[in-house]
Amino acid sequence: MVVTDGVFSMDGNIAPLRDICDVVEQHDAILLVDDAHATGFVGDTGRGTGEYGNVIDRVHIVNSTLGKALGGASGGYTTGHPLLVSMLRNTSRPYLFSNTLAPSVVGAAAAAIDLVRDAKTRRPLLDQLWSNAALFRSRMQDAGFVLAGKDHAIIPVMLGDARVATQMADRLLARGIYVIGFSYPVVPKDRARIRVQLSAAHSTDQVNYAVDSFVEVGRELNVI
Repeated sequence: MVVTDGVFSMDGNIAPLRDICDVVEQHDAILLVDDAHATGFVGDTGRGTGEYGNVIDRVHIVNSTLGKALGGASGGYTTGHPLLVSMLRNTSRPYLFSNTLAPSVVGAAAAAIDLVRDAKTRRPLLDQLWSNAALFRSRMQDAGFVLAGKDHAIIPVMLGDARVATQMADRLLARGIYVIGFSYPVVPKDRARIRVQLSAAHSTDQVNYAVDSFVEVGRELNVI
């Protein structure tokens, strides 16, 4: 079995699933994709990285979450061949020894999935999300920041120094911008960063304010 994230959440990179599928098929293996950072908004209809890479029919198992883009509800799910799902229901210890989800959580998750599947609600939200991400990335790069990732709403601002990442996050919070600084051992040494996550709920004015705040703090800390 080959197991991969669909999106590497600390870097904002989407896994090269076509290449991974080629290797999996060469070795007659099974591919499991953890799509927690893609479900609901990556791909033309929000079906995740398999859709993004046009390899849905080549991915055998998908694990994902009912949180994040689906609205923050608890719980998650596994999809795959019916025999596999049946086996997990009867043998998976986390499934057997955990309480069932509350009906309200299941109802909220089902409603969120319906919204994602409905083009009338999905399309404006996705357009706003990718517009926000493009605006943030463009303005931050123009200001001199080094950014990681590509084609995703997770945009890491690379700083290198762990202390600088913590100081920047604290100063941004004082300006009303809530972002988290990550450093070793969560990320490699000397690769500290602030991970920014854009949302369709952000307005253009809010995105611009966030960039302006980054620029102010970046200059204070001699980052740019």
